[in-house]
Amino acid sequence: MRAALALVSLLASPALAQSEEAVTIDTPLGPVIGTLETPAGDPAPVVLLFHGFTGVRDELPVANTDEGVFSRTARLLAEQGIASLRIDFRGSGESPGAFADTTFEGQVADGLAALAWLEANPAVDGQRLGVIGWSQGGLVATAVAGRSDKPDALVLWAAVANPEESFGGIVGAETIAKGLEAGDAALPVTLPWGAVVELKRGFFEGVTTFDPPAELASYAGPLFIAHGTLDTTVLPTAVGTFLAAHDGEESKWLAEMDHVFNAFTGPETLDQMVGETVAFLKPHLQ
Repeated sequence: MRAALALVSLLASPALAQSEEAVTIDTPLGPVIGTLETPAGDPAPVVLLFHGFTGVRDELPVANTDEGVFSRTARLLAEQGIASLRIDFRGSGESPGAFADTTFEGQVADGLAALAWLEANPAVDGQRLGVIGWSQGGLVATAVAGRSDKPDALVLWAAVANPEESFGGIVGAETIAKGLEAGDAALPVTLPWGAVVELKRGFFEGVTTFDPPAELASYAGPLFIAHGTLDTTVLPTAVGTFLAAHDGEESKWLAEMDHVFNAFTGPETLDQMVGETVAFLKPHLQ
């Protein structure tokens, strides 16, 4: 019932005019490309979005629409008076670099740089700032939140809590072991959906050492977790793990959805989740 009410509220509210522009964020490690979406009027509160493993800033196409999961989310946020910045981590999408050099710590550095960029940007109200992370982007979000004095609100969508478990399911324990022994050479990895990527030892070291719940434990602000009961990529047990690690205001939303929020069949479940997310964000970004 709550999900239905949140969706009705999201769709019934009057849409605000909005604008979208590509931006470049300079960091000590190289430029990061993003899309800044803002509603019309005074500088609005803003949300930073982190994409998942092998993803890009618009994210996975949503069936029966011409939008990706994150580009649709950004539009819906702007229609509710919330600006957003979605970025390509270095080596992904339009951001320079080789995907093989991707590491969790490198993405955390990108996220912290984007956070600081938003705080200083007069086009948005960086003093009212939230973060949304999906899957591996949720793992990154735990560290960005835990290592900074922002955000004012944190949202984890199907976030990785146990990297060895989740990436073991994606690439296999044998591949992780080979990656740890690969030295500086890039290891070709065939993913379950047929794509082939190259990854280096730094990525696999992160899989075995990065601790998202420990990172989250350093964040005391409001937390919202959305997860699918049908998720086999990041198991629903992640929800309890994160809630146990976090000391502060928190809420969760569980739905009968897979790891991609049923996006392969249409936008309905995603829109419900965005509605719940907006309902959580608004009072914390006032």
